[in-house]
Amino acid sequence: MPGNPLEIQESLKNQVGAAREKQGRKACSTFLIVDAQSVKNSDTAGQKGYDAGKKVSGIKRHIAVDTQGFPHAVAVTTAEVTDRQGALEALKRCRSGLGRVKRLLCDSGYTGDPFAEGVQDILGKHVTVQIAKRSELHTFKVMPKRWSVERSFAWLEKNRRLWKNCERRLNTSLQFIHLAFLALLLRRS
Repeated sequence: MPGNPLEIQESLKNQVGAAREKQGRKACSTFLIVDAQSVKNSDTAGQKGYDAGKKVSGIKRHIAVDTQGFPHAVAVTTAEVTDRQGALEALKRCRSGLGRVKRLLCDSGYTGDPFAEGVQDILGKHVTVQIAKRSELHTFKVMPKRWSVERSFAWLEKNRRLWKNCERRLNTSLQFIHLAFLALLLRRS
């Protein structure tokens, strides 16, 4: 059983690759969907920030998933970190397993040339960033392919320990996210 945080991350990467190969796909995806989720802190949590857009005091989970909802890049930051900065941090952390990525799909929180240039600096000049735009303001509509990242966040929310952030350190929250996805993938295999 892995105990080192890098071993846990490597185990997750291997399980994601195995799950994709079981479906007849290559271990690393060429298309990723990026999003962030703000999570409230409990009283015992150590590090926190304030996300003014969502009015949440706590942390942010940044995740890049394939169309199956399997995580390829994950990062945890304080809530005041922008979606763009957090996504770049997640991609940097997991850069070694993202060599085949050609396209990233993001929501409107990731607009701007600095983000696209940052992605290209990390993953290569061949990567394109596509922004999924909503057609009408303030109406709910399922956006094609974007729902898979929301489903991944819903999978995380099924873990009692991840409903709120109770951890004193961001790295501990990150490891619990890795363990939650590992448990999900192991149940499926």
